This record gives sequence, structure tokens and C-alpha cells, in this order.
Amino acid sequence: MTRLLLVLFLLYGGVAGGAQAPAAAPAPPDADTLFAKGVKLHQSGDILGAIEAYQDALAKEAGRIDARSNLGAAFVSLGRYAEAVEQYRKALEIDPDNRRVRFNLALAQYKGGNVVEAADELKWLVDREPQNRSARLLLADCSQQMGQDEAVVLLLSGRDAEYGDDRLYAYVLGNALVRRGEVERGQVYIDRLFQGGDSAEGHVLMGAAQLRRQDFRAALTELERAVALNPALPTVNSLYGRALMGMGRREDAADAFRKELTKNPNDFDANLYLGLLLKDDGKLDEALDRLKRADRLRPGDPRTLYGLGALHLAAGRVPEAQTALEALVKAVPEYTQGHVLLATIYYRQKDRERGDRERAIVERLRAERQAREPGASDELGAAYQGEPLPGEVPPVVPKKPDGAR
Repeated sequence: MTRLLLVLFLLYGGVAGGAQAPAAAPAPPDADTLFAKGVKLHQSGDILGAIEAYQDALAKEAGRIDARSNLGAAFVSLGRYAEAVEQYRKALEIDPDNRRVRFNLALAQYKGGNVVEAADELKWLVDREPQNRSARLLLADCSQQMGQDEAVVLLLSGRDAEYGDDRLYAYVLGNALVRRGEVERGQVYIDRLFQGGDSAEGHVLMGAAQLRRQDFRAALTELERAVALNPALPTVNSLYGRALMGMGRREDAADAFRKELTKNPNDFDANLYLGLLLKDDGKLDEALDRLKRADRLRPGDPRTLYGLGALHLAAGRVPEAQTALEALVKAVPEYTQGHVLLATIYYRQKDRERGDRERAIVERLRAERQAREPGASDELGAAYQGEPLPGEVPPVVPKKPDGAR
């Protein structure tokens, strides 16, 4: 019995005494380790894994600008621009003078469709880094999209040596010069774009000038060639859509505008003219989205005001239509179609006095136009045709270099 107890004691005592103490839990990774993990995942293409690692690093150390900046870049690569902007802004709260983060913020805003905000950030950067070629050129492109051709010329003029053979530089500056009517200066950049063979950029500049002269057939020829050469070139599908509209090919025009917007949601013309076409097709909600975006890109543009006024009137939103159209005729008193729609609104409101006044203005403007251009018609209005506003002088069309198609 004693021997049995001894055996049992040794057996159980040995087991108890031989058990190993549990190993200590490994220390959780610190912010540096998590950030390094994020960078490795980012570089390998695991963007979602990188985002998680950067977020974990920031949970440990919220003030890390490198993690915030990389997290913003990861969001940009997934097209999540609003989240990228949020991260870059948080980084700038810590270091407002960080120019690299400021440029990345502007780029995320630009890609996300917020051209006005991107331009504000880029102006800040160019003021402090006049030699920053990328920031200057991107700011010029933003200015061009907002219709600020004079700003483009001021930003880029006299920098040929600095930008060398950069085709985007020649394209943006040449386009701004031609739009301003400075054809001889613009011709220099058109010639440069055609050097070495056929050029989509050159055809775009030629087509844009033809559009402003209402020569839709010639513009269509140029822009068809440009689309064939480089369908991804900024504005090419938008301008092509305008030429198609001018030739009465509405469905093809709408398709071209949509193609432009898939690549560049900021394009003013694509938003404006697609909105007008959608309004005519009775797709009022989608049309309103397009016209509101156009208005954000170029606040107070007469063509957008006309489109919004016509749309609100079609939807029965008379007060909103009245506000837009009264702003339109105040900005451009000779905009005949604006007065036509305003007369309609006043008559609906039983305001015969103001309706008669607008009607008289319409009759006077039409008589004046007939005297200048016998047989002229303004049935569609300037907004639809993209014609120069009253008082604007259509530019002279530049020449193609010898041998260019």
C-alpha cells in the first residue's frame, strides 16, 4: 500500500512538477514595424493590406506624417479620392508647410473632380516653388478647365527652355493662346506639336478653332483624326462631341461626352452639353447632376445658367429657373434665348408687364441680328451650339504645317 502511494505520488508529482510555465506573449508591433509592413505590402501591390498596416501604425502614433501620406497614396491608387484628401489634410494639420504632401493633396483633388480646390493648393505651392514644373503645369491645366485662358498664358509664357519638348506644355499653352485669339503665338506650338508626324494634340487645337467659328464639318474631320490617334487625350472626346452635336448627331455626341467624363469628370464642356442633351431627352435628374457640376467648375458661366434655367423650367421649378435666367441676362444682356425663357416665366406668373418687356427685348435682338446676318436663326441658342457669346469675335483658324494631314 505504501509502495502504491509512493508510485502515485511520484507519478502525479512528476507531472505537476514537470509542467512548463506558459511562454510570455510577444510584444505587439510598434508603429515603426507596422509602417514598414505597410510599405512592403504597398510595394508588392497589396494595397488593402497596406492600408490596414498604415492605419494600425497611425493608431499607435497618430502624428506620423509618413504613414498619413502613404495611406493617402494607397487610397488614390484605389480611386478613393475623398479618403485620400482626408488623410493629406490631416498630415497638413501637423505640418502645414510640407510641400510634397500639399502637391499630393492637389493631385488627389484633381483626380477626384475638385479642380477649383486643386487649383487653390497648387497656387500656394507655385508661389513658394516657382521652379516646380509639375505643379505649374497642373495648375495651368486646372486653369484651362475653369476657362481661365489668361491665367494659363501668364503661368506658362516664356518657359519654352524650361519645358523643352514637353508636348503637354505645348498643347495647354497653344490651346490657351488660340482661344484668346493670339493665333500667331499659338501657331508656334501647333507647329511644334506636328513635328515628327501626325499629332493628336495638333488636330485638337485645329478642331477647337474650327468649332469656335461654327465650322462643324471641318472641326469633325480634325477631331475624328485626333480621336483615332489618341482617344485618351484630355478634352478630345469632349470637343469631338461638340462637333457631332453641330452636325446633328445627338446620340453619338452624348456617347463622346460620356467617354470624356469616364476619364475626366471635371471637363466643363462634357458636363454642360451632356446635361443639355439629357434635359432635352427628359432625363431631368441626370441632367441636373451634370449642369450642377458644370456650374461648380465655372460658377456663373452664361451657358450653364441658361441650361439650369431651361431645366428648372422644364421640371416646373419656376423660382429656380427665374433666378438662373435673371442672372444670365444680367451678365449677358444680348443672350436672346435667356429673354425668351424669362418671358415664358413671367407670363406663367401672370406678370404681363415684365413678360411684355422681355418679349420686346427678344424682338429687338432678333431684328438686330437679322440686320447683321440675314437669314440667321437662334432657335437653339448659344448654349447648344457652343457659339461665341454676344460681343465675342470668332478667332482666325491657325494653319497646319506643310505636309500635315
